Amino acid sequence: MNKPPHKAPKHVPIPSKQEILDFIKSSPGRVGKRELARAFGLRGSDKIDLKAILKELEKDGSVERGHQKRFAKPGVLPDMGVVEIIGTDTDGELLARPLVWEGEGRPPRIFMAPFRAGEPALGIGDRALCKLRRLRDDTYEGRAIRVVGEARARVIGVFEPNPDGTGRLRPTSRKEKSEYLVPKGETGDALAGELVLADIMPGRLYGMRQVSIKERLGAMEAARTVSLVAIHTNDIPFEFPEEALKQAAAEGPAPLDARTDLRAIPLVTIDGEDARDYDDAVWAEPDPDPKNPGGWHCLVAIADVSWYVRPGDALDREGFKRGNSVYFPDRVVPMLPEELSNGWCSLKPDEDRPCMAVHFWLDKLGNKLRHRFVRGMMRSAARLTYARVQAAKDGNPDEGTAKLQDSVIAPLYGAWNALFLARKERGVLELDLPERKVVLDETGKIATIEERERFDSHRLIEDFMIAANVCAAETLEQIHRPCMYRVHDLPSQEKLDSLREFLGSMDLKLAKGQVLRPEYFNRILEAVADTPNAHLVNEVILRSQAQAVYQPENIGHFGLGLAKYAHFTSPIRRYADLLVHRALVSGLKFGEGGLPADAVANFEAWGQHISMTERRAATAEREAVDRYVTAYLADRVGATFKAKVSGVTRFGLFVTLEGTGADGLVPISSLPEDFYVHDEPRHALIGKRTRRTFQLGQRLDVELREANTLTGSMVFNLAGETERGPRPPKRGPAPFRPPRRKGR
Repeated sequence: MNKPPHKAPKHVPIPSKQEILDFIKSSPGRVGKRELARAFGLRGSDKIDLKAILKELEKDGSVERGHQKRFAKPGVLPDMGVVEIIGTDTDGELLARPLVWEGEGRPPRIFMAPFRAGEPALGIGDRALCKLRRLRDDTYEGRAIRVVGEARARVIGVFEPNPDGTGRLRPTSRKEKSEYLVPKGETGDALAGELVLADIMPGRLYGMRQVSIKERLGAMEAARTVSLVAIHTNDIPFEFPEEALKQAAAEGPAPLDARTDLRAIPLVTIDGEDARDYDDAVWAEPDPDPKNPGGWHCLVAIADVSWYVRPGDALDREGFKRGNSVYFPDRVVPMLPEELSNGWCSLKPDEDRPCMAVHFWLDKLGNKLRHRFVRGMMRSAARLTYARVQAAKDGNPDEGTAKLQDSVIAPLYGAWNALFLARKERGVLELDLPERKVVLDETGKIATIEERERFDSHRLIEDFMIAANVCAAETLEQIHRPCMYRVHDLPSQEKLDSLREFLGSMDLKLAKGQVLRPEYFNRILEAVADTPNAHLVNEVILRSQAQAVYQPENIGHFGLGLAKYAHFTSPIRRYADLLVHRALVSGLKFGEGGLPADAVANFEAWGQHISMTERRAATAEREAVDRYVTAYLADRVGATFKAKVSGVTRFGLFVTLEGTGADGLVPISSLPEDFYVHDEPRHALIGKRTRRTFQLGQRLDVELREANTLTGSMVFNLAGETERGPRPPKRGPAPFRPPRRKGR
């Protein structure tokens, strides 16, 4: 029998980058090269081309490679991972979040699948290894395999006693919908309505998690408890160990020895009115070099924290643990004890203080010509504030600033004008988003909520500090020493695509197909300045940006338009800056207090830790302000306010009140009768029948419906609209149930 003629394999065209990207994005989990090759019918040498395309997609940020070289769109969770149970939804189903999240923005929501026999029973606070199935971009279903531990051993809440000697604890966290049971003998003598700290006990009683009260924090209505809630909820260390306090108390003046004597130079500190520690000082003069006409000689001096805090000592261990200082309206949780932060490491006027300082020379256009670091001894000529310096610049000096007007203040502004020219030339991202400031009265309650004033004196200090930070990064790179860079990556391709789609709806264009620069965003911001859409566009561009982090690998700082950047100017309140100081001390042979020999091996882990503590501090500060503002407005339930839409989600609108900056939710159920579709690229909810649109940045009149001072959350309705009732659930076909056997 003759064999059939051999058929050559049919040639299959190589799929385009977009086709491969679309396939990966539409897949429910991560995809390997084998699945891609099978899906597109690729064989042999075609797989080499597929590999090259995947490399390009990974390089431009369109996809990310995970475990076993499997690909997914950025921010996609693995098929299996550890999650933390954080609360319940309105139906009582458990909600979770990934324990490890390296994507940008908020982590996806995980709805835990209904409990099945043989699976571990879970409660709020548990950690579990789960199989994860993606339902849509930001939503997953998790099915528990086994419990691997608990996320936290403690919970903070308000105690309410029961007549039988037990009690209940209502958690302050918005994420926790369930109360805890306090058994007899575990109430810690807490009184009704007190804020308490409790240990989570193993097991449940009557289906409730149990807690044992360990610390009474005071009455919930007391003003001081607001920041305490944020401190405890976010696990911020706030009590120094005895060893660290003793070390700080034993410190004294640093010797001059080999330090450069800078005491004759009239360096000044410029800070806010309420600042208590002064860790940076500035000075400038016209450059006397005839080869640099119109140029400037500048000096930035920073408190020499590395002299007092040595690697591995008690202060260092506690400083690393905290990572940074945390600022609340009523208090500061400092990184270092006050004996240092407000004492030997504070550049007080007319007192000798050790410092790390950098001289830098600018041409008339603000371009840096050269720089030089010294370890010195300085004596501040004055403690100035932003408002006083600005008033002097504007021709209204007070008695103190009048003496410094010509010799100090005028040269500082002259040098800053040059720095500002250079800033404009390199195209720094210039977002205009006002900050709110909570002002407390003598009782600790809110007196006013106001917008923070922004003077040129603020920008002057900011640009001097940026210049010093650049010098630090450049020097450490030149002398081949480890550097903890402050990096800010380009926006991801996915966020840029979404931003372009949004801007296109407003007839605005963002350059495509070329190297992205901050100035492209600035052109858009300039185009909408002084228009009703200005705030909206600022918000959307901000949300498109990557998050700045600390790491030893330099990728530049996109927002500042800088190739090299590190934090050097605040070692009292940021551990990252202390690491940079130590690296300079070691590399420039400035004496004691440098990096240990094995430090470079730990830099990556240290960067991850201090990036985490920075995010933790920001969350705590925001939560505290939210609770203060909620308490401030609690007696105005039913009042109407002017507001802007600050966020759009599938479950409603987040709004920010004009004037106070208070935030709250307008639930989708309270919107006028219609079915609303979430248009994510346009940041809008659109009525399917009426086409009524609610969009990010839109101005609305809202009515305060609920102010929960316990969680710091507020709920609003649209003013003048009647709330619609809940929709009846859609009934699908009844699930198949096998007939019940007799005898079971």
